[in-house]
Amino acid sequence: MAVIGIESSAHTLGIGVIEGGKVLANEMLMYPITDKGIIPMKVADFHTENVRKAVSSAVKKAGISAQDIEAIGYTKGPGLGPCLGVGNLIAKSLSMKYKVPLLPVNHAVAHLEIAKHINGFRDPLALYVSGGNSQVIGMEEEPFRHYHIYGETFDIGVGNMFDNFARKAKLVPSWGSTVAKAAESGRYIQMPYTVKGMDFTFTGLLTNAVAQLKGHSVNDVAFSMQETAFSMLCEATERALMLTEKREIIVCGGVAQSKRLKEMLLSVCNAHGTKFGFAPNEYNADNGAMIALVAEKMLRSGQHYSMMDCGVNQRYRIDSVKITWK
Repeated sequence: MAVIGIESSAHTLGIGVIEGGKVLANEMLMYPITDKGIIPMKVADFHTENVRKAVSSAVKKAGISAQDIEAIGYTKGPGLGPCLGVGNLIAKSLSMKYKVPLLPVNHAVAHLEIAKHINGFRDPLALYVSGGNSQVIGMEEEPFRHYHIYGETFDIGVGNMFDNFARKAKLVPSWGSTVAKAAESGRYIQMPYTVKGMDFTFTGLLTNAVAQLKGHSVNDVAFSMQETAFSMLCEATERALMLTEKREIIVCGGVAQSKRLKEMLLSVCNAHGTKFGFAPNEYNADNGAMIALVAEKMLRSGQHYSMMDCGVNQRYRIDSVKITWK
């Protein structure tokens, strides 16, 4: 029996189909981001216009029929309200149409769980890095089984920083991957480095990087900003590793697609004899398969929700979610 997952927290509309932990389909459509950034209502309109096509494509690719659908999972949050609302509405519609359970999934939990699943890790320390989030996370058993946040950004996510810089530097497209490309031929310039215990901030680094564009090449500034930000993240992660004594590290989320960040984290792991893992880029980007995977785990562990319980929460914290599966 298959579980359908709907991801709509931001600019990506993802429809995934999972059966027994195996990905049968993972369709993604991305709203075209311009130099104006993301306008939530326009992204929500994009999701509304394309969701029927995306669901049909995923179901066809998975080779399933209506009788094979066991449950519907959707992203409850965190994310952009109008975008989350579209996914919620579609999920409720499908749940009622096929008379199957509806399961609200935390977006951050889904990123972590699919990376953990793909690598076969049991109890990893996770660096979760995306546009809106940057957190160092690990499982704790008290006061209930949950993902505890050991450290996080005090202001903006590292992906948000890169996207903002790309717009200021007039890079096209204005994404973090374009910044990474520019950084390949850059040389280091001193920049602000802010780590407080296992927490970190990025707005000061962003402000400095934009100011440095007046006197340095975009390549040098991009390289320096990237190296500084990733060094901050690695320091916080290494400190959490020493605190928790965990033996596995994963990196997940959109920014986990960065080759350079993975190289730096691998160095940390090698220094401590720790296993290192990450998911293929398809599963680091926002996607429906990760939502379906967690929905299936929730279903198998006996979680049940009424329609009234299934809303959206733009600030749905990962540390508020009870993990009922192993």
